[in-house]
Amino acid sequence: MNSFTQYELQEDILRALDMLGYKEPTNVQQKVIPKALKGQDVIVKARTGSGKTAAFGIPLCELVDWEENKPQVLVLTPTRELAAQVKDDIIHIGRFKRINAVALYGKQPFAKQKNELKQKSHMVVGTPGRVLDHIEKGTLSLEKVKYLVIDEADEMLHMGFLEQVESIIERVPKQRKTMLFSATLPANIEKLGRKYMIDPDYLEVAPEPESAKSITHYRLDSIPEKKLETLHKAAVVENPETCVIFCNTQAEVERVFSYIKQKGYPCDKLHGGMIQEDRFDVMDDFKKGLFRYLVATDVAARGIDVENVTHVISFDVPKEQESYVHRTGRTGRAGRSGTAITIAGPRDERYIKFIEDYIGFSIEKRAVPSEQKVTRALPAFKKSLQQKPERKAGKGEQMNQDILKLYINGGKKKKIRAVDFVGTISNIEGVSAEDIGIISIQEQSSYVDILNGKGMLVLEALRQTTIKGKNLKVHIAKK
Repeated sequence: MNSFTQYELQEDILRALDMLGYKEPTNVQQKVIPKALKGQDVIVKARTGSGKTAAFGIPLCELVDWEENKPQVLVLTPTRELAAQVKDDIIHIGRFKRINAVALYGKQPFAKQKNELKQKSHMVVGTPGRVLDHIEKGTLSLEKVKYLVIDEADEMLHMGFLEQVESIIERVPKQRKTMLFSATLPANIEKLGRKYMIDPDYLEVAPEPESAKSITHYRLDSIPEKKLETLHKAAVVENPETCVIFCNTQAEVERVFSYIKQKGYPCDKLHGGMIQEDRFDVMDDFKKGLFRYLVATDVAARGIDVENVTHVISFDVPKEQESYVHRTGRTGRAGRSGTAITIAGPRDERYIKFIEDYIGFSIEKRAVPSEQKVTRALPAFKKSLQQKPERKAGKGEQMNQDILKLYINGGKKKKIRAVDFVGTISNIEGVSAEDIGIISIQEQSSYVDILNGKGMLVLEALRQTTIKGKNLKVHIAKK
């Protein structure tokens, strides 16, 4: 029986998984979920795109106690984008159990996060620096944390976060369960696991059978002065449906982005020098399919889940072999096929050799497409550039269509509690407690998610009734 029902999960979790389109557990989920449900520490080596977030998200949503107000789960991620994505995934999986998750990362107001942490927060997902900041300022309580997840551990190492990660681990209660996930397992990461975990199970997860041979790897050799031209020729001939072009520096991202934009590519850019709101907007638009070419530094190589990226092009050869694995992991996901192209210069030969030794096979060398080949492919390429992109449905979008978030102008100052909302709303005819989602109570106001398409019914009813004997204003919350 290869379905999520084999794990005897709560009906609320199974219902959410069904709505999210989770039909059969992936290899990593099959190995991790039973161990996590039994409370076993695990070290998991698995490639990106294998379903790691759900592998820990599903059992943790099952295990957390909804009644407990303080965080029970802490998830550490290397990037802000990944922290936000993991938080969203957890909220989707735990939607009908009313699991609330908070994301903590830099370049976002500390005070806003501090207020979020004052709410009932079952799980906290964050980058090491900002998580440590909240711990040291006393705004993040760790006393109830029972589960610690270290996601993309090798990237934590490469980004210099290992010292901060260790500092956080040492402050989390000793009586906890720990899960460590990594696409590669350098010696320092294995040492980290041995030092802080209790008799961990080591799980190495092979790629899904259908995806093991799903990525075509090849290289095009080019002198530096011709690299942009080589990139364009490759794009014309390959005519990607969706493509990420990786560069090693922010300056190179800007240069490549300007070049392809001038040539009419529907494109955008992503790098660490951009303000956080713009980075999130770019990733959201890319996930929705609003443009087809994303030019990025390795900030986009880690754990970012975009449906059906058909091509990955390394405009610059990565200096670290692990980065090649993570870049190419953006394509060939969930059993689909993909193409990984590397544009290599004369000085890149030793880096290519390091990568080939690391991945265990040679990257095929192909000739740069000829002018004749490019000319033949150009009409189809130009036609695809002019086509209006097909909008992709985001993960959880169907679920969110049936949810209405209500704003109520009463909170802690008026001694309003979650139970007051549950009691009042579940007494409305045609509404039950199962139709109430996450409740967030702030000092002066509150927000309540109404599920199952019953939002307008609840809105109208609350406008004509009292909550805890008080007449409160109720309207649809602003996004």
